[in-house]
Amino acid sequence: MSFTGRFTDRAGDYVSGRPSYPPEAIDALLDGLGDPGDVVVVDLGAGTGISSRLLAERGAQVLAVEPNQAMREAAESHPRVEWIAASAEHTALAEASADLVTAFQAFHWFDARAALDEIVRILRPGGRAAVIYNERDERDPFTAAYGDLVRRYQTDETERRRADGLEAFAAFEAWKEKRRIEVRNDHQLDLDGVLARARSTSYLPKDGDAAAALQAELRALVERFAHAGRVAMVMRTIVVACDIGTAGG
Repeated sequence: MSFTGRFTDRAGDYVSGRPSYPPEAIDALLDGLGDPGDVVVVDLGAGTGISSRLLAERGAQVLAVEPNQAMREAAESHPRVEWIAASAEHTALAEASADLVTAFQAFHWFDARAALDEIVRILRPGGRAAVIYNERDERDPFTAAYGDLVRRYQTDETERRRADGLEAFAAFEAWKEKRRIEVRNDHQLDLDGVLARARSTSYLPKDGDAAAALQAELRALVERFAHAGRVAMVMRTIVVACDIGTAGG
């Protein structure tokens, strides 16, 4: 099943409504790979470039692989980010051309086995692959209430797909070393930001009666929890990083 077009009409909301990733998560990706200026990163399912720019700002050269044209066109340019119209399963990149391959908030959209085989093909010996997700921390009352709305209005099982994808990535037999970290990541939002966050979510309704009802509930939720017009959605940034090992190792 292809999921390439799911975000075509949501790219603008993705830019304005999605959280970034904390510095500690980027630290974990680059740790031990040497001078970031010498690191070539392939960022699979790069979306609008949130993660690609963070890596480029550390000095890495980033190849942002994204099949959806609307998402690529919504991305802010960066001199160290090169955009590639391709899929995670078929990047068209050279064999052993990347030091680090990442998938931020995207691995569950891939054909897991095909994407993993492609990651191994493009990684250099001693290279690293990582899957990174922002997930709600529902110990926080506002975040829990938002999660309740998501579960009531969701149109498919994408959240379960994310968990399954993370498990499939971590279980891949090619990895020689694995590590997982979690970092708190607060996303500060006003009402417009919360509405954009929901509209950017491909498994929530964007149009029609269900979307109108969801937006009304979100407005009431923000009014209940906001301080000075803003709420904090508390996220856990999960990083699973795996090293492939050296040739023959």
